[in-house]
Amino acid sequence: MPESDPKDLYTTKTTPMLIQVPRLSFACVHGQGDPNGPDFALATSALYSFSYAVKMSYKGPHKPEGYTAYKVYPLEGVWDLADKQLAATNKSNYVFDLMIRQPSFVTPDVFRFFLAETRKKKPNPWLERMEFIQLEEGLCCQMLHLGPYDDEPASFARMQAFCEQQGYLRAERTHREIYLNDPRRVAPEKIRTILRFKVGLVG
Repeated sequence: MPESDPKDLYTTKTTPMLIQVPRLSFACVHGQGDPNGPDFALATSALYSFSYAVKMSYKGPHKPEGYTAYKVYPLEGVWDLADKQLAATNKSNYVFDLMIRQPSFVTPDVFRFFLAETRKKKPNPWLERMEFIQLEEGLCCQMLHLGPYDDEPASFARMQAFCEQQGYLRAERTHREIYLNDPRRVAPEKIRTILRFKVGLVG
């Protein structure tokens, strides 16, 4: 049986909503700079190479204990600014934690084994920086953003207004983006991205 997700974790509407995000495991790399550059593409490639090595392990002699069939989760990014004084439009100032969620049978030992295997078969400098992390975001606001990434501020404004109406405030400046399709393969207006940030009660 495939792993089940909490409702709405990777599917949501184009209107803001509150969601409780549980503790999840990820393969993650940390970086800085313009996401349109070649370095970002290499980081993305490293995460997918590792994630598919784990997914396809059932075909070989190193199938992890507790393995269940599943679909590789979408790419996610947590975004911040290196210099908070610079405009958010300065993409060279971006700081990111880029990650792909891993199923529950991926333990730290399983992660280390398949990371070593991926390094041997598909060398990539970002594999040397990859980490296994566990995060519990807790209460968050999220919505589905349709369209170019540069238009996201309008969606964030809607999310913040919704939170204030519900008696919540944004808890951190960072935000998470979950990429539901490949922007290289669809028209800009068809890009689908889940936007999410942590919230807390007012007062």
